[in-house]
Amino acid sequence: MKHAGFPPSDGKGGTVIVVGAGIGGLCAALRLAHAGLNVSVLERHGAPGGKMRQVGGVDAGPTVLTMRDVFDTLFADVGTRTEDHVSLIPQSVLARHWWPDGSTLDLHADRARNTEAIAKLAGPREARAFEAFSKRARTLFDGFDAPVMRNPAPQFNQLASLAFRQPALFRAMAPTKTLAALLQGTFSDPRLRQLFGRYATYVGGSPYKSPALLSLIWEAEAAGVWCVRGGMHALAKAIAQLAKDKGAEFRYSCHASRILTDSSGVTGVALEDGTVLPTDHVVFNGDPRALASGLLGRETQGVAAASAKTPRSLSANVWSFAANATGLDLAHHNVFFCADPQREFSDIENGRLPSDPTLYLCAEDRGQGTPPPATERFEIIANAPPLTRRTPQPEDPETCRQQTFQTLERFGLSMDPWPGPGCLTTPADFDRLFPGSSGSLYGQSPHGMTAALDRPVATTAIPGLVLAGGGVHPGAGVPMAAISGGHAAAAILRGPTSTSRSRQTAMPGGTSTA
Repeated sequence: MKHAGFPPSDGKGGTVIVVGAGIGGLCAALRLAHAGLNVSVLERHGAPGGKMRQVGGVDAGPTVLTMRDVFDTLFADVGTRTEDHVSLIPQSVLARHWWPDGSTLDLHADRARNTEAIAKLAGPREARAFEAFSKRARTLFDGFDAPVMRNPAPQFNQLASLAFRQPALFRAMAPTKTLAALLQGTFSDPRLRQLFGRYATYVGGSPYKSPALLSLIWEAEAAGVWCVRGGMHALAKAIAQLAKDKGAEFRYSCHASRILTDSSGVTGVALEDGTVLPTDHVVFNGDPRALASGLLGRETQGVAAASAKTPRSLSANVWSFAANATGLDLAHHNVFFCADPQREFSDIENGRLPSDPTLYLCAEDRGQGTPPPATERFEIIANAPPLTRRTPQPEDPETCRQQTFQTLERFGLSMDPWPGPGCLTTPADFDRLFPGSSGSLYGQSPHGMTAALDRPVATTAIPGLVLAGGGVHPGAGVPMAAISGGHAAAAILRGPTSTSRSRQTAMPGGTSTA
């Protein structure tokens, strides 16, 4: 797929402060530095990456890299190649899935092998249903990639017009159905409904409340999954280093406390120690809810104001540790399913930790083309409610520890030793790490047919202020956040960055033009 090159600078130059070195902020910083602007990146943590972080040398954030073309385009647009900066290893096994009844299923990069594997698991009828489902996912992905995901500010009327002009696309959307309802009508085997329903969690949702449109996520994964040598954090470090090579300045352990404005727009950023850094533009790479909650000052509280009220997406309990694993042949990506997915998501919806959680396990040293060491690095993710739905309890870490590792042992996988509490990141920890998030890992909830259009876009009503990150259109996930960084940089380079000709009110409760 070809994508338009990145727009060149208009020659006026300028100063840009990027608040936050998550993947969206990094992609914006790289493009802007390449265009010749004076770029400074402020990061409150000690390293780049945002949620693409490590704990003790083990990844503790996103682990699945899809849509490689997003990064190939990023590096090409700044005059280099992906492979010159990071090693991406294609995975022949996309993921290995395990059920409590003892059945297993590998999904492969080879599409024909997937049909064969599903026929072996569930019979020829389900294999045919899978092929029909995959065709639907491809139709949706191809139909919405350019006009929605790559579009910096898609509108509902554009989406409706697109769908009605293409009857096959409209039918594939199944606009009145949830993802779970679509899968109920597609597969007879409950294991396949559970497996493909899990893709709603990629953007922080429940399959019982997310739109059927999210079935397109399967096509993003079916088109290829890559392992990053050195972990996903290595990708963040590579982009940060290239941005530095192009002149961007990075300040770590640097807390931006306020975005300053006057009647003309952005004027600077105030740091926690009282220092004021003048600037022409700010790229805010944080949860938009932080702005709406006033965490960056009263001046920007009207930006993305709806995000302060919109329901939040899922959080998680995340283990990052090293151990000896015995009993099962693991792939790089593994999913251990619970017995009752409806109960799992009902628990989360009602503010409870699931009593029987589905566990995603990344065996980080596998899928690298070399035998794993005896002591391997692992990341395990169990979905959990955000803080807006549940107040953490003192016993939660130990409850999570027992649930996680006893569940794995029931499947036949033993970890020695079990990790301690210092290896766990809880929803409360995520809220501390990423202010304004309420522990949510994916921003606003994806529930509802138009949820994808309800996120803030890159441009805001304050001239000079643009947004990037997983809480901004086109949404959660590493490639999506990277695309948002491109939208933010493009808005600055083509200027002006305001979506309104009139100055936005600084009063709380103002509306966001997004």
